Amino acid sequence: MKLRTFSPKQRTAVKWWCDPAYKGYDAVICDGAVRSGKTAAMSFGFVLWGLGCFPGGDLALCGKTITSLERNVVRPLCSLLRDAGFSVQEMLSKRYFEAEGCGRRCRFYLFGGKDEGSAALIQGMTLCGVLFDEVALMPRSFVEQAIARCSVQGGKLWFNCNPEHPYHWFYREWIRKADEKRALYLRFTMDDNPGLSREVRERYERMYSGVFYDRFIKGLWTVSEGLVYPMFSREKYAVSVLPERFTRYVISCDYGTVNPTSMGLWGESGGIWYRIREYYYAARREGISRTDEEHYAGLVQLAGDLPIDCVVVDPSAASFIACIASHGKFRVCKAENDVLTGIRKVSDVLTAGKLRFHESCADILREFTQYCWKENSTGDCPKKEHDHAMDDMRYFVTTAMERREGMQFAAFSIRR
Repeated sequence: MKLRTFSPKQRTAVKWWCDPAYKGYDAVICDGAVRSGKTAAMSFGFVLWGLGCFPGGDLALCGKTITSLERNVVRPLCSLLRDAGFSVQEMLSKRYFEAEGCGRRCRFYLFGGKDEGSAALIQGMTLCGVLFDEVALMPRSFVEQAIARCSVQGGKLWFNCNPEHPYHWFYREWIRKADEKRALYLRFTMDDNPGLSREVRERYERMYSGVFYDRFIKGLWTVSEGLVYPMFSREKYAVSVLPERFTRYVISCDYGTVNPTSMGLWGESGGIWYRIREYYYAARREGISRTDEEHYAGLVQLAGDLPIDCVVVDPSAASFIACIASHGKFRVCKAENDVLTGIRKVSDVLTAGKLRFHESCADILREFTQYCWKENSTGDCPKKEHDHAMDDMRYFVTTAMERREGMQFAAFSIRR
């Protein structure tokens, strides 16, 4: 992408710091839809600003993780800079890169802000400016520590993100107070990205629904309400006849003692995963609890004689994980358990038509119609009820479904 192909809003994000109309501004905030071109424009402008105003200076780019920052920001940015005639020296193993143009050079350090402990990584530095990519995904402690590092006279802050809920601290403290913070606020839509074709734009619009459509397509900071998966309908997703052949099998498990234990057997056919059958035991409903060994017997019956790739289990179910591992029959994978990320990924694959459910799986079909967002919550929070099959499905999608052929589960697998 060349500067002349930037849209008007992207050009503003690139050059706001040298525009007399924004003299005296200390920050820029770009939010809005996915694939709207805000990251490319902002990161390019950040480097131009650093070279223009702080030759020889140290600056920082921050992302949720170093890996996501390198993949989503640094590599595309370095390519764009080279296309524009700049010299770039990547020292990613040392967590920085250097850019040079017109005889000026700056160093750009890379930081990941994934949790509260990340604030210590940036503590003690002196920076001319900081760019936060996907700032809404970072803990407040990390962001505020990085802001405190930007102590050089004339330093500026650059923020971008996709919207979250309107109770989010960044929305309340920065977007709603943009004038008070002397921050330029730019809201992007996919129309602001000239590199996005109409076909691709329409594909992204089909990918999301409900609260995620409002946030990622409309670019709105909206409250989550109603059903968690409003796109689901029994007519569209339930099937009475299964494919004759499956290429892989996975079992997912949400374990409970007093609460229900839910397990689902999944099979892949033609790029679509089918919930073939399920095990659902509610101790309160049945009037008696089951032991780990009794649940394991249910797991064995659910699997039958099928070659199970792995059993994905709630990571907090330590005793049941140990029970499965002790028998040595199945490979156990501890599930990824970020609830909101998991809900978004399940929404994505449902909307993309990659999940189906046999009509005999009555409990997951029932829970789809009952699983709701908590009302009057100060954030995104689903109700902790009718969520056991929902959780085992979420574990399956986030931990097993995204697996690529040949990828090993060594980091997560437990064997006897």
